[in-house]
Amino acid sequence: GIGEKIAATIISEIGEIDRFSHPKKSVAFAGLDPSVFESGRFKGTKNHITKRGSARLRRMLYTAVRCSIRDSRKKKTTDETIARNKRLRAFYDLKREEGKPYRVAIIACANKLLHWIYAMLKTKTPFQETI
Repeated sequence: GIGEKIAATIISEIGEIDRFSHPKKSVAFAGLDPSVFESGRFKGTKNHITKRGSARLRRMLYTAVRCSIRDSRKKKTTDETIARNKRLRAFYDLKREEGKPYRVAIIACANKLLHWIYAMLKTKTPFQETI
């Protein structure tokens, strides 16, 4: 799901990975962290992402997730979905089974993808598909 252009944009927007001491800080930099709307005893149920960080990074992660979870075949011969990234597709399917709307599930996958990117950049290892 991540090609050369998307990878270059993500790397350039993140910059030096050592700026972030925790993957959640990179998620906050991308603006993918949930906002909390609470006041007194009121607990908000419809929380949005903060969008306080890099819009370009957020857009590239969103695009990468959409490309990763879609079917990798040109013609559908069966109803089985063969995703480009099976781990991310399994996580997406789990979120959809939990009753999450499409965009909420996509943002959750983008959050997970950014955690994976953070781990790969910190340990300097390539991505390995295990499923």
